[in-house]
Amino acid sequence: MARSSTPGFSNSISSTAIPVRRRTLSKRSDPDYDLFNSTAQRWLYNEPLRLAERQRIFNLPGLRQLAAQSVGRQPSDILSLSKLGEGSFNRTFLITMRDGFQMVARVPYGFPPVYLTVASEVATMDLLHSKGIPVPRIYGYNPSPDNEARTEYMFMEYMQATSLADVWQDAVHSEPGEARLILEQVLEVEAKVASLTFPAGGSIYYKRDLEGLVTRSPIPLEDDRFCVGPDVNFMSWFGRRSQLDVDRGPFTRAQDMLLAPALEELAYLKQFGRPLLPFRRQRRKGYGYKEQFPAEHTANLRRYLEMVPSLIRNTHTDLGRFCLRHPDLRDGNIFVERRSDSTGSSSGAGNGKWRIVSIIDWERTSVLPEFLHDSVFQQLCIDDPPDPNNPSADPNEGRWHPNIAPSLPENFDKITDGGQRAKVEETYRRQFINHLYVQSGTPWMGETLELKVGLMKAAENWGALNGVARGSSVPAPSCPVTFDPQDVVETMALMKAQAKVDWNLEAFEGVFRISDEGKVDAENYRNARKMCREELAEQLERAETEEERERVKEHWVYNDMDEGEYM
Repeated sequence: MARSSTPGFSNSISSTAIPVRRRTLSKRSDPDYDLFNSTAQRWLYNEPLRLAERQRIFNLPGLRQLAAQSVGRQPSDILSLSKLGEGSFNRTFLITMRDGFQMVARVPYGFPPVYLTVASEVATMDLLHSKGIPVPRIYGYNPSPDNEARTEYMFMEYMQATSLADVWQDAVHSEPGEARLILEQVLEVEAKVASLTFPAGGSIYYKRDLEGLVTRSPIPLEDDRFCVGPDVNFMSWFGRRSQLDVDRGPFTRAQDMLLAPALEELAYLKQFGRPLLPFRRQRRKGYGYKEQFPAEHTANLRRYLEMVPSLIRNTHTDLGRFCLRHPDLRDGNIFVERRSDSTGSSSGAGNGKWRIVSIIDWERTSVLPEFLHDSVFQQLCIDDPPDPNNPSADPNEGRWHPNIAPSLPENFDKITDGGQRAKVEETYRRQFINHLYVQSGTPWMGETLELKVGLMKAAENWGALNGVARGSSVPAPSCPVTFDPQDVVETMALMKAQAKVDWNLEAFEGVFRISDEGKVDAENYRNARKMCREELAEQLERAETEEERERVKEHWVYNDMDEGEYM
């Protein structure tokens, strides 16, 4: 595989992106402005910060030269290089040769650890391609900016195919049979990926890319080109966490991997923890607009560490099996093509009008214990809005997401088949462990609510989580963690109230197509800002006192804010 020479590094991994020479650009002064900057999206708050994070200036002639070399061509063979897309962590370009051949170049933004992220994704895709998984071929890459392009990069196959996002809704509404056949293919690919077994948890690399960089020895795979090394999970490297000297793997024991996020967050809190207003500004009113203290989050992380050994010991899942799944399996990352015989037939994952030809965006893929891979294909989750006739209802009731503590189904006690009950209980245990694992690694952003609620529900359902069937005559084991009953009542009430606040914001942003961090499509920016101003005016009008109006203005969700203290 084509690759530039391995860059020289010290014996420790650089915790931040290697600086690339910056210069001030404007659309008028630089004809290549669009190639180096985000232009497809706008942000309703902190836009200068988001744009700066996504500016990536590189040597364009150098990138063209490296791209041509990766496929055995000359730079003069390149007809055009144009921006193809802008993701959350990288920018892609379409390179077209004079003979019609096309390929994709991808340049990452500066979110750490850039070197490990690029190296891991390339190795992951190459390994999957060798196993027959439909992923683009890699032509060349360099995880260091020490090259002619002065940036990290990867070159890959361009698929002449259609994004599933462009056909999915039509299939769901007009041809539900086709939607089912597409989903069968998705599940077939997922099953094939999940069937690959690894000796440890972490992320996948070429052995050569980790030589001299890590203190913990990588775990080699059967194909000795590859190994399992440090986990590149985004939360593990968020903000100043990238500066911490903590164990990020590889982990040969499932229990060690379950403990790692909490241990890392405890190390962060010890060094950087400070009282904070909740980062999610819509929630601040529920806390009386008061700063929250990290000591409570520290206490909850320690409670989690006390629970893990029992949860691990009593789950029925094969703890020794590590596997991987796509970290963001949604319609936009799946590409399909119409079959030459588009008539299809009535059944079978191999039939139908559409065939999956490529799955992209394997960035930050983690190898995890099997029971932590409860991923759900995004389009399978359809949430009903809150019942306006029942304002006391819990908006989270019945929803499953790693950020929401799971519950046994309402009809569980009516299930009489022993095998089915056992299966439901095991799914519940897996989801609960998954939930606690995710919450233990969620960065301290001025709240500990989700983790605390999860721990309280775990304590309440300790018997079911430890393999004792509900209603069984077998006594449940004692939970190592206890909570004051009044604290439980108050915490659950707060969670219910905050869930409604979150739901209202989600509904507003859904209508006006506002996504995370206030991001909108550029063409929707003016309308979204107008709607936000109108919503603020309505909230100010509803405020009953001048003090409340000042609070609403000060903590408005779409104000610019200082994010530095949350990093």
